[in-house]
Amino acid sequence: MKISEAAASSGVSAKMIRHYEEIGLLPPNVRRDNSYRDYGISEIHELRFIRRARDLGFGLSDIGKLLDLWRNKARHSFDVKALARAHAAELTRKISEMEGMRDTLEQLAKACNGDNRPDCPIINDLASKP
Repeated sequence: MKISEAAASSGVSAKMIRHYEEIGLLPPNVRRDNSYRDYGISEIHELRFIRRARDLGFGLSDIGKLLDLWRNKARHSFDVKALARAHAAELTRKISEMEGMRDTLEQLAKACNGDNRPDCPIINDLASKP
């Protein structure tokens, strides 16, 4: 199938498919005589794998590692689990940071009168931090 069909079938845009090929996440695809890329079911499975990993927030480096593990039938599941746990820990750290940002913004918004006067604790806070 052509790249547009592969994109529709996998949920990954044609632009991203090309990008994944350029950066080596996917092997370069076979081209027909008319120079169209030709995608089969195995490429669609890989694209869906990548899309799902992206949906879970994995970065391209980790997706490359996961793809290598997926392609390796002699893999050890503890390697996959270690990647998943490390990513979950990073997500937990980011969630904590974002909760802190939200709490700060809520406190600043609560302190702001939100009226016609120019004085605003939100602006003052933004201006006072290096």
